[in-house]
Amino acid sequence: MQHDIVIIGGGAGGLELAARLGRKFGPREGRRRVLLIDRSIFHLWKPSLHEVAAGSMDSHQEGLSYPVLARRNHFSFAFGDLTGLDPTRKTLTLGEIRDQDGVVLVKPRTLSFNTLVLAIGSGSNLFNTPGAAVHAHLLEDVADAEAFNKRLTAAFLAAAYSDERTLNIAIVGAGATGVELSTELIEGHDELSAGLAPDQKFDLNVTIVEAAPRILGGLPETVSAKAAHALKAKGVRLLTDAKVSAVYNDRLDTSKGPVPAGLIVWAAGVKAAESNRDLGLTTGRINQFVVDDHLRASTPDVYAMGDCAEAPGPDGRPVPARAQAAAQQAAYLAKALSDPSRDPGPYVYRDKGSLVSLGGDRGVGSLMGNLGGPDFLIEGLIAKWAYMALHLEHHRAILGVRRTALLALSRLLHRRVSGRLKLH
Repeated sequence: MQHDIVIIGGGAGGLELAARLGRKFGPREGRRRVLLIDRSIFHLWKPSLHEVAAGSMDSHQEGLSYPVLARRNHFSFAFGDLTGLDPTRKTLTLGEIRDQDGVVLVKPRTLSFNTLVLAIGSGSNLFNTPGAAVHAHLLEDVADAEAFNKRLTAAFLAAAYSDERTLNIAIVGAGATGVELSTELIEGHDELSAGLAPDQKFDLNVTIVEAAPRILGGLPETVSAKAAHALKAKGVRLLTDAKVSAVYNDRLDTSKGPVPAGLIVWAAGVKAAESNRDLGLTTGRINQFVVDDHLRASTPDVYAMGDCAEAPGPDGRPVPARAQAAAQQAAYLAKALSDPSRDPGPYVYRDKGSLVSLGGDRGVGSLMGNLGGPDFLIEGLIAKWAYMALHLEHHRAILGVRRTALLALSRLLHRRVSGRLKLH
């Protein structure tokens, strides 16, 4: 079966592109022309994975079903994982699907396309660190976040009944994921401790290990300094200028000495899948698909967007792997692919600033790029609201204003009733 526009990957960018095109083409034409393929059956905004990992978000409640989104936005959805691509013949292969017992449910499939958009994201860069792949938890998808949360729940229980009454957690990488995860862990532990008997309370020690001189290296120094002060006030230990040389099941070896850890999370670096090199397209240093200023890959009628694409950005550097870049590229490609006869011009990345959640009513970030200067700063409750608005803006793009408002209200009420921490 041949499809007009096939989008591989239902992350923030891929899903928004499918929704925009589906609504543009309308109910009948959209479902016939636009096909979205993803390896998961439901969508969760990737910047929320640290909340799933810490237990402050239930992925099954917060996740949105792709088939339902497809019906509402007039595109088609298929469940599958890309295993092969022939860009010349315009065919792709989806791997077999097995159940939890290993029984094959769906055999490998081959699909044809007129236009292909790759939005398959990227993963973590372990920098060939010994032991990292074995002993460190990654947060690349919902399954990773849920796996860590199960280990965290067990570790909380063990610490509450241990002789030491202490749990050490190390986070490698002081980007947004590492910083936000540390605050979620601290606040989750505080809420748990409030309900424990005195003889079951335990200490939680969280250490962030960063190879660079400061945390949040991609943000202005003023933002980094504010965030560092807030983290230290919460009791998070910051170990900067420290390179990890090896990872073990109970510690990190770093250039500044060992860091004891019963749980380790690797949140450093970005690197696309090695398998990208086998798809017949030009790839870059970290396996991203090299695209031009129209997001076109090295073969005609194949595009790449989001974290899997190495797109030309400002100052000659690639566009950063951020959710806002994926959303901008989705809007650009929706315009370009809905009417191929009109050239939308080159894609230009516009930095709208960065925001980091520091838990509770705290946040910090730089807003609107050069508004007020490169170090224009917002913090506190205003920054927290702005951070929440980014999440709601993504949902508005795929659900519409009314459904997004209802969803936000239902989530607020549910958290009020069930509490912040979820250990089930």
